[in-house]
Amino acid sequence: MSSLLESAKVRLVNGNSCCSGRVEVYHDGQWGTVCDDYWDTTDAQVVCRELGCGSATSAPGKSHFGQGSGTIWLDDVSCYGSESSLLSCGSRGWGKHDCGHDKDAGVVCTASHSANVRLVNGNSCCSGRVEVYHDNRWGTVCDDYWDTTDAQIVCRELGCGTALSAPGNAHFGQGSGTIWLDSVTCYGSESSLLSCGSRGWGTQGCTHSEDAGVVCSGRSRLVNGFGRCAGRVEIYYRGAWGSVCSDSWGLEDAEVVCRELGCGAAVSAPRGAVYGEGSGPIFLEDVDCTGNEAMLHYCGSSALKTHNCAHSKDVSVICFDAGGCCLSLSFLF
Repeated sequence: MSSLLESAKVRLVNGNSCCSGRVEVYHDGQWGTVCDDYWDTTDAQVVCRELGCGSATSAPGKSHFGQGSGTIWLDDVSCYGSESSLLSCGSRGWGKHDCGHDKDAGVVCTASHSANVRLVNGNSCCSGRVEVYHDNRWGTVCDDYWDTTDAQIVCRELGCGTALSAPGNAHFGQGSGTIWLDSVTCYGSESSLLSCGSRGWGTQGCTHSEDAGVVCSGRSRLVNGFGRCAGRVEIYYRGAWGSVCSDSWGLEDAEVVCRELGCGAAVSAPRGAVYGEGSGPIFLEDVDCTGNEAMLHYCGSSALKTHNCAHSKDVSVICFDAGGCCLSLSFLF
């Protein structure tokens, strides 16, 4: 099994996007970290490629993205650069190390996009409270005039698809420290939130009860349904959206999609292209989620583009937050 982004065994944590952060690997039923001994961009390159995050721009050590907890699984990692997974690279062996968590290894990939904007306290790296980096510290954004046009810039900047909503009123919890921006006004074409208009750095009349948030479509979406929380499941990979085959698809898998999209609990996981057949690639087959993953790309599956399906077997999801969901369930049975 591998994940949507080719490995359910490697992830990046505590970065400012899905494609930067502390490297963690999954072994023996738990996530653990990697020691930075001999860690370099060749090793990072394997991680970035494995996660569909482009190429490596840096391989920071010394717990640059914060110290992890639990087991340090790998030390003295040695990749040639051509491996399909970090777990195929050489090392001392599982759990064999002479490190502390102050030496946890990190990765920054090209698809990280921004070192100055991040989303915090959401249910995935593509939703949360908006924070911006200025004067060597992170701070928040006031929700005055905050709308989906502004949120769209954040989503695009972080490689998180399109903006689904732009919640205010500290929807993702109150931040701390400086409120850096107020009355943000974007036109929609900016490459970064910091290129949008505002009152200026630190000039505001807000409290943290007005912290702005963003919910992006991320790398999963539901299409052709009766709202953003119901429809055919599609995933984003290397510039294209594709569908998912119904083999092994069930409610646990649908639960992950609903959580990732901020749509509540899963009501149904229909098969058989009930929301129409897709037209692009079929990216996944034999998806195997436990139901607890934060994003679909953390679930196990057959390798990307490896399938024996047709679009007549495209899967769908109906989430609790889909308006009128219960009225529409009758056509599924």
